Amino acid sequence: MTAPRIERALLSVHDKRGIVDFARALASLRVEILSTGGTRRALAEAGLSVREVAEVTGFPEMLGGRVKTLHPKIHAGILARRDLPAHRAALEAQGIAGIDLVAVNLYPFEGTVARPGVARDEAIEEIDVGGPTLLRAAAKNHDFVAAVVDPDDYPAVLEELRARGALSPETRRRLASKAFRATAAYDAAIAVWLSREEEERFPESAAFAGRRIARLRYGENPHQAAALYRSVLAPEPGVAGGEVLGGKALSFNNLLDIDAAFALVREFSGPTAAVVKHNNPSGAACAAKPADALAAAWEGDPVSAFGSVVGLNRPFDAACAGFLASESRFVEAILAPDFEPAALETVTTKPKWGRNVRLVRTPFDRPPSSRVEVRSISGGFLLQTTDDRVESAADLKVATKRSPTLAEVDALLFAATVAKHVRSNAVVLSRDRAVVGVGAGQMSRVDAVRLAIGKAGARARGVVLASDAFFPFADGVEEALAAGVTAILQPGGSVRDAETIAAADRAGAAMVFTGVRHFRH
Repeated sequence: MTAPRIERALLSVHDKRGIVDFARALASLRVEILSTGGTRRALAEAGLSVREVAEVTGFPEMLGGRVKTLHPKIHAGILARRDLPAHRAALEAQGIAGIDLVAVNLYPFEGTVARPGVARDEAIEEIDVGGPTLLRAAAKNHDFVAAVVDPDDYPAVLEELRARGALSPETRRRLASKAFRATAAYDAAIAVWLSREEEERFPESAAFAGRRIARLRYGENPHQAAALYRSVLAPEPGVAGGEVLGGKALSFNNLLDIDAAFALVREFSGPTAAVVKHNNPSGAACAAKPADALAAAWEGDPVSAFGSVVGLNRPFDAACAGFLASESRFVEAILAPDFEPAALETVTTKPKWGRNVRLVRTPFDRPPSSRVEVRSISGGFLLQTTDDRVESAADLKVATKRSPTLAEVDALLFAATVAKHVRSNAVVLSRDRAVVGVGAGQMSRVDAVRLAIGKAGARARGVVLASDAFFPFADGVEEALAAGVTAILQPGGSVRDAETIAAADRAGAAMVFTGVRHFRH
């Protein structure tokens, strides 16, 4: 099929980047330009000859601009197949000229609903109807019509038109695919926004919309391809929207670890630091000062901390930078709500790894909210609400003869919160709101206990233990008590709970049940 020459173009854009130059170049190629509203005014003010859509349709814009291009004389001109005599005859009979290029981008719905306190009526008015309809029509008929949705494509389109006088089938297919992706993401954003008003979290059909931020060097391994997307309707601050201040390009694994650190430290209101390795916290701590929290988190497992990701919920200050720059500490990335200038200078220049460390600034200006998480499986995906449950002292049911002390309760609740962020089976040992040992991702709970005790070493004596799920047998509890654990938090609910309680009573330890499991698979 011979590539059709572009003789007539419809330009109607909200984002007017480059539109005047694009129209001027089309005019120089003897392309007639149709336009509407603000686009027509912008082109006319630039001295370009523009034919108004209302002149073509014989019908004025109405309903405050809601109806402009929704007319047979426009859509027939776009949708007609030039290779069908019946279509050509129908256009001729109605005096309709074909439209060969449609350059349209859409009302800024996403930006509008992202503004705090935006009125619902204002958001509804930013739902574009004519724009997506034009794009879909042009993209459907891409054998004959070019659908241009992205201003960044103007130069390549013009270059090809100048060189060939027409656009190749490959270019028109590429533009059509991009147009459909744009309208799909736009509709998904609207669907997600509207669904927030409904009580149904899991509707019959699920819509997602994301914008690619970056192509990553590779995925979990060098032979895997990967890219980073940001949700078009991110409900709260997140790592995908973080500002990278320096260092090497973020990798797939960096992003997962940074997100794990972000999720953990934002659970706490006071200064908190987390050290994350392979998506598990090797250490975490709360303290009066960020640098003290960082030092205590690092001591949770100094060996595993090498090459880790560090996250803080307070600005990264000079004391934090001094700690990381001293001795032979090495980190891959640092996450914080802000970075003090002196701290940036220290951490990026003094250590050998300073010029490579990724620095990610992510605001913590709102508390975490319940949202829906997505996990892919072969042939589909799973949705679930986030685990935003946090236990308090009032949730603890004492199961043993001895009740925990106030200090033990504080340590148990801290350890339980950290355990939410550890891969199951998960066991966390802590003292003074600092992690001293973590057992993560084990197939048996007793092995998770042994691993946590092994990480803690001699520091295990006098600590407390939190488990993400119940102990199916008494062996895990017995291992912990033998190492010197004084208090244990677990959900309870095992048929052998009586055995674990008896083991704790024999050792004079305290055990509390929460009734809530926190698996993280």
